[in-house]
Amino acid sequence: MDTTLQDPLVGQVLDGRYRVDARIAAGGMATVYRALDTRLDRVLALKVMHPALATDVSFVERFIREAKSVARLDHPNVVQVFDQGAQGSYVYLAMEYVAGCTLRDVLRERGALQPRAALDILEPVLAALGAAHRAGFVHRDMKPENVLIGDDGRVKVADFGLVRSVDTVTSTTGAVLGTVSYLAPEQIETGTADPRVDVYACGVVLYEMLTGGKPHQGDTPAQVLYRHLHEDVPPPSAAVPGLSPALDELVAAATARAPQTRPHDAVALLARAREARAALSADQLDALPPRARTEEHDNAEDRTSVIPRALTVPRPLPVNGDPADEAALHRTSRLETPPPPGPAPRRSGARRSRRGLLTLVAAVLLVLGVGGGVWYINSGQFTQVPPVLGKTEEQARTRLDGAGLKVKGVEHAYSDTVRRGTVISTDPKVGARIRSHDAVRLTLSDGPETVRVPDLKGMALDKARARLKKEGLEPGMVSREFSDDVDKGSVICTEPGAGTDRRAGSAIALTVSKGRPVDVPDVTGEDLDQARSDLADAGLKVKVAAEQVTSEYDAGQVARQSPGAGGRAAEGDTITLTVSKGPEMVEVPDVTGDSVDDAKKTLEDAGFKVDEDRGLLGLFGDTVKKQSVDGGDRAPKGSTITLTIR
Repeated sequence: MDTTLQDPLVGQVLDGRYRVDARIAAGGMATVYRALDTRLDRVLALKVMHPALATDVSFVERFIREAKSVARLDHPNVVQVFDQGAQGSYVYLAMEYVAGCTLRDVLRERGALQPRAALDILEPVLAALGAAHRAGFVHRDMKPENVLIGDDGRVKVADFGLVRSVDTVTSTTGAVLGTVSYLAPEQIETGTADPRVDVYACGVVLYEMLTGGKPHQGDTPAQVLYRHLHEDVPPPSAAVPGLSPALDELVAAATARAPQTRPHDAVALLARAREARAALSADQLDALPPRARTEEHDNAEDRTSVIPRALTVPRPLPVNGDPADEAALHRTSRLETPPPPGPAPRRSGARRSRRGLLTLVAAVLLVLGVGGGVWYINSGQFTQVPPVLGKTEEQARTRLDGAGLKVKGVEHAYSDTVRRGTVISTDPKVGARIRSHDAVRLTLSDGPETVRVPDLKGMALDKARARLKKEGLEPGMVSREFSDDVDKGSVICTEPGAGTDRRAGSAIALTVSKGRPVDVPDVTGEDLDQARSDLADAGLKVKVAAEQVTSEYDAGQVARQSPGAGGRAAEGDTITLTVSKGPEMVEVPDVTGDSVDDAKKTLEDAGFKVDEDRGLLGLFGDTVKKQSVDGGDRAPKGSTITLTIR
């Protein structure tokens, strides 16, 4: 049964812009829909908070924090947030739509992955988290469900709903956020989180990709939490015999129970992952784990990754890649040894036998000489550039010297993911064939390029956006607030604030003035001309609705206004007025002679208000002697009928 047909939001248009087409997934906090942005004609994902939670201010704040956090992360491996808004009880985020599946879907279908595929997925995940960590945020809920793999092969990290500022120490009482299988010990013990909890979770995810199972199992969440606290994550090779020790070391480093012994953030772990990849041979990268299920995926294409070869995951920076000609590195010259000479004719003499022996020795020496020469030309004079990515300049020089190579120069470049002072790339690249005693050029990281956020207060929005781009930053999400001292349409402040250093290309959120706030006066019941004058005095414009309505007010007076009286509007905003065409005339029932209670009920049911006139003689009476409007006459609906009681 198609559950989307029962979803009341499917088919609706939120904020007059986002048409909800289908439900994608539902979680404990929100439901995700596929939608169409009718203004820009693009498909996107709408994450809509459950209406029951929208009344909880803390949940709404947490939901909006996700939008602001992710809007500040401009990275190709992070799901982009376009907009945030609310309509009635629906609070939503408009996000990039990634057509594809989650890593959990892949693991459920494939069991375990080959090391090459696992690293192909891990590296862009770490690049995304590294950008978040350098921007000052922690994800806190890394798990396969939050890793999206697009049909085009892109890997993206989603659901930053649990992010917190790195500088903010958070404590949870009575509940620990996240999924128990991926929680770091310090999250369980104290509820605090820094970038190293994401490093731990990524280590668990890598273990699961390599082995097809979680490292800590249990019948209850409490048992799993206990094992995270008291047991080390086992090496993946215990479940997958023959797995490279480099992968065991990578998992062990990421999942160390003591946070101070882990890589300090995802950038550092990414460097370790690239170094581990460079240390693996092609056979080790493509080794098939026992739990892998490949029968149903076998086809003519040689698949070494869950990602189609034509859609290989783009790596954020050059890494230790496979040599361009893998076969050439392992190819050796093969010379056929000539068959031994047949027996000498019996008629040969001693001199002829000696001459034949000398000829044989010369032939063997010639073969050995030619073979040695060919070997030297093809292989003997060549070596490979050793893995030096992520190493300091001194460490790289030592490794190159050990391989018989020199350093011909050092260049510098900015990097968002490689630690300052360590090697980003080499020329020739790592693993490439190079003549012995030749030289290699190193490129060292200067760390991320940073830009200081300019002071944009009071600047018009279009000029503020242009200024950000000129400075190497990107304009992010725009929110609007009232301001007493900043003109309408100009910037009040930025997030992060002016003077803050941020990575080049980062998105900067802008808060723009809606103008000076104005208390909307109540003009209902006034003549239209008087209402116009009062609103103009308040700095507001007037729009008169084409349709008139019946109301308690006389014809030509204001029946209602929008926004209503007591609300706030910006100076220059427009107030819509609806004019009355007079009250609805209703026939008055005849209640003379009825009891007071019966008369009141009859008149109120007809739409009238009732007043009583008892006088001195009617203090104890209960019968209607007279009514202010005779029965059968017509009076405005909602008007008051006075009853005389005797």
